[in-house]
Amino acid sequence: MRPDTPAENVDHTAEAARLERTAGLYPEDAEALLLRAAAHLELAGDRPAATALYDRLLASGEGVDNPALVRALKASNLWEYGHEAEARAIIEGVRGAAPRDPAPWVIVAESLESHDELEAAEETFTQGVRLLVPAGQGAPPQATHPLLFGRHRVRRMLGVPHDAWDTLADTLHTSPVSLDELHDPKRVWSLGSNNPAELEAEITRLRAELGTYREALSRPFPVAILHWPKRELTELLEAYPSLSTEYPSHEEHLATIESALRELAASGTANLGIVTGTVPSYEAFAASEGTSPSDATLLPQYATTLAARGRAAAWPPAREAECWCGSGRVYGECHGLA
Repeated sequence: MRPDTPAENVDHTAEAARLERTAGLYPEDAEALLLRAAAHLELAGDRPAATALYDRLLASGEGVDNPALVRALKASNLWEYGHEAEARAIIEGVRGAAPRDPAPWVIVAESLESHDELEAAEETFTQGVRLLVPAGQGAPPQATHPLLFGRHRVRRMLGVPHDAWDTLADTLHTSPVSLDELHDPKRVWSLGSNNPAELEAEITRLRAELGTYREALSRPFPVAILHWPKRELTELLEAYPSLSTEYPSHEEHLATIESALRELAASGTANLGIVTGTVPSYEAFAASEGTSPSDATLLPQYATTLAARGRAAAWPPAREAECWCGSGRVYGECHGLA
């Protein structure tokens, strides 16, 4: 969510302005672009301007895909420039809304943690884990791992005994450095040590962590399948009837998506996802490629581009999570039926 480029290599204010202009050209991507712009403004030290962008997004109401995420980022930003009371109120609101996305939980919990509110951070991490990582459901989705790792870290700093979720976090962690060692508060002290052996050991640990981080960044974009909601598919076919050979009916379209993803998973393909298309976005993409939206060969390129923009939802969802198709039913009782 927040740019990792060092501040000395980027004019964050200029980059934020560029992203705002781009958001005006591509309203379907405005939320993601404006969040990145706000992150650049935070890095530039202009936190009030970042808050103004968060408020702009929230004022758009139903146009925001993830209002809990925006509120969480706003709370974190507010606390950093002295608006603690407002930040706390927003954090309580996020917790009360109980979002099904792990990201807002991680952001508000880490905000509490960074201000030495360790007990409140642990409670927040635990609330999110309890909601999103039900017991006995097998391996949790990748997106929930930061929740489990963050909870493990805070509990390690509090010195409380491990529980089942801490053990689960240990099993999900793949770095050569164990979570217990990684989250050991004494590691911070070793960075200020005059003992070369202690410093060398810490450098070795940090190199292992950096290797894990680079591996995560190098993962390819998801193998994404394009999904058209019923209304969007109707509009698409009315405008471009030749695409009806690709999409004979909406029901068949949904069944084909699930079938294709299951075949890919069975063949060992990892990092699968679903991207949701809109007609205006697709037409803009076709224009950028200098071709007609009626060209069926453009569809997979459009899906790949959406995935590269971070618009892919991981597949499969948890069986108790809402189905990707938008029916409102849980996945296990909809397209996730065995």
